Amino acid sequence: MSVGIFGMESTGRRVFSGGVWEERYGYARAVIAGDRVIVSGCTATVDGEVRHVGDAYKQSLTAMDIALEAVVTGGLTCDDVVMVRYYVVEQRHFDVVGRAIGEVFGKVRPACTGVRVAGLVDPRMLVEIEIEAHRA
Repeated sequence: MSVGIFGMESTGRRVFSGGVWEERYGYARAVIAGDRVIVSGCTATVDGEVRHVGDAYKQSLTAMDIALEAVVTGGLTCDDVVMVRYYVVEQRHFDVVGRAIGEVFGKVRPACTGVRVAGLVDPRMLVEIEIEAHRA
């Protein structure tokens, strides 16, 4: 078992962060499937608290840090990311979140989809990000 900076643990084919939603809703932060690491949607929630309330850019960076730690805990790296999906609550956040994604993944150039949604589980959350990584 390995443990990262956000307290993530890998137990075989699953990565867990210990987050309240994982336990409450019965899912893993990430699943290791062969040469892939598939990361569940990540928000800027750390230790049960939403960080950077009102700032979609900083929430995006925090969510990507959490997602990338799951990728690393699963045995891959940022360079292995092949897909980013992001969900924003407000139309005006597409460019802000896109800029953050570009800063993190600009050299990697994964496929990417952005979707506007009616809301997330906590109204303070402005963005949720999923990523998939694949060892070539």
